[in-house]
Amino acid sequence: MWIVKLVGSLNSNPILQEWLDLLAECGGGRVILVSGGGPFGDAVRHAQAHWRISDLSAHNMAVLAMAQTAYLMHGLNPALQLTRSRADIQRVLHKGQTALWLPFDLQRKRPTERTNWDVTSDSIALDLANSLNAERLVLVKSCTIDPTLSLAQLGEQGIVDQRFGTLSEGAAFPIDVVHCNEVDRVRSLLLGGGRYGI
Repeated sequence: MWIVKLVGSLNSNPILQEWLDLLAECGGGRVILVSGGGPFGDAVRHAQAHWRISDLSAHNMAVLAMAQTAYLMHGLNPALQLTRSRADIQRVLHKGQTALWLPFDLQRKRPTERTNWDVTSDSIALDLANSLNAERLVLVKSCTIDPTLSLAQLGEQGIVDQRFGTLSEGAAFPIDVVHCNEVDRVRSLLLGGGRYGI
């Protein structure tokens, strides 16, 4: 089972449709799609800067931003099946479909070390991959990726979030950070692998 996270900045990029079609067609039974917040998340950052609301409030709003992007993706490709829980994910994958995750369970009543901007949808996707014993995590980005850089160095450059490098240490699965134009590469990876279960 794979986790594929699409950066929210693809929300206005025509290639988003190609990614969604690929994951719906080739990811059935093994892919869980995680969305970034994109412009909805940017709106949260602007609101926090303007109103000086707490990181906890901004975190809960950012979770909703991820959900808004997920609903956008579902609107673009209804074959992607919206899921909220582990049971939902299992049901969808067992039916041979692709799961599209709504992260409502990440909303919090009290602040934690994860309710701040150091942890974004990248690390959230990593947490999901860890909790579900994923076989692979793929982060799709809209910027150029230097393959010689470590995950920690990608964090220093702002390509993944600041905590990702540390949180990914010892991960039991490969982590690929790819440019959004590498659709064919990910298609080849998907077609070359077997069907995974949770």
